[in-house]
Amino acid sequence: MSAVSRTPGGAGPAQLRWLPLVAAISAISVVGIAIGLGTPLLSVILESRGHSATMIGLNTAVAGVASIAAAPLAIPLAVRFGVVGTMLAMILAGALAFVGFHLAPSFWMWFPLRAVLHIALTVLFILSEYWISASAPPQRRGFVLGIYATVLSLGFALGPWLFAQIGSQGFLPFGVTFAITMLAAVPVIAAWRESPPIRRSADESRSFAGYILLVPTATAAVLVFGAVETGGFALFPVYGNRAGYPEGDAALLLTMIGLGNVALQVPLGMISDRMRDRRHLLLACAAVGLAGILALPHVAANWYLLAGLLFFWGGVVAALYTVGLAHLGTRLSGHELASANAAFVFCYGLGMILGPQAIGVGMDLFGQDGFAWSIAAFFTLYIVLAVSRLFVFRSRP
Repeated sequence: MSAVSRTPGGAGPAQLRWLPLVAAISAISVVGIAIGLGTPLLSVILESRGHSATMIGLNTAVAGVASIAAAPLAIPLAVRFGVVGTMLAMILAGALAFVGFHLAPSFWMWFPLRAVLHIALTVLFILSEYWISASAPPQRRGFVLGIYATVLSLGFALGPWLFAQIGSQGFLPFGVTFAITMLAAVPVIAAWRESPPIRRSADESRSFAGYILLVPTATAAVLVFGAVETGGFALFPVYGNRAGYPEGDAALLLTMIGLGNVALQVPLGMISDRMRDRRHLLLACAAVGLAGILALPHVAANWYLLAGLLFFWGGVVAALYTVGLAHLGTRLSGHELASANAAFVFCYGLGMILGPQAIGVGMDLFGQDGFAWSIAAFFTLYIVLAVSRLFVFRSRP
């Protein structure tokens, strides 16, 4: 299937169509702010009500399960109801779920509410990313997705800041989260006529699992990123404590990873646009990820060296998501791109489940250095896959 196709409305393949791009990026970034505000809000409220950390973690884990369950549903829903119609329904469902947390009198009700919330968010992410990939010309796709990743990261960072300003008391934080989520509907409605169609072809018979394997260099990249990001962020405070850093200093080191993510996505996306085969850049990012994490124990004693390493490492590793998504858009289009994007997000959710477990076991077995070795194992496995696809089997995707 041709990777370069004319976009709806007759735009040429090299022309940026800013209205749909701004709409999709704005919508999902607003949702990112709501997630950044809502996630700590829910945990703080559960703790204030006397629930154990185990139960809070169990309720939070519903998010990963719901995301994996929702990924195969996103494209069938969009085929039936349209991209915009489905996105608007998910925005409303997510907004109402936030209000439901405030109104629910019993803790057990938070489990279906959490499931509804993250089903809605997963579908929104899949369709927004498909909209962005379908609207961006192939020659500028990495640049556009770099902007998307940067703006989304800023949205996630703004959410906790808002939470710090408004606190967790009463209806106010839930009302603000509801309002912010509903704001995501505004750019979607504004670009309604620019939304990409998803039409199932008559000979389409590939299963959802088939899309996971269709472009394995991309789907494996996002699985590794999901595992490293989620597991690394969850257990880095433990690593920092064992390395002798106070809680505040360890938190600042995590901030450096986030800043690297914000700073490097656009440049790396632009580099990917100049490459004939983005798999070479994905391999390079994984190699940097492996080298950086293996260097971690050797610089852990110096906070400034560690901060510099994590800034660069975090930005390069995050490009596994950005460049992987651009690689999908290069290889596929139409319904295949939409379905592969759903498989892409599914693999990210799978990584979110595997990463914390693997890194936690590694630290229990091997102590402090088990943190770096466990993450290194993910990068090593990906490098083996990427090298085999590029140089051994010389396969196209």
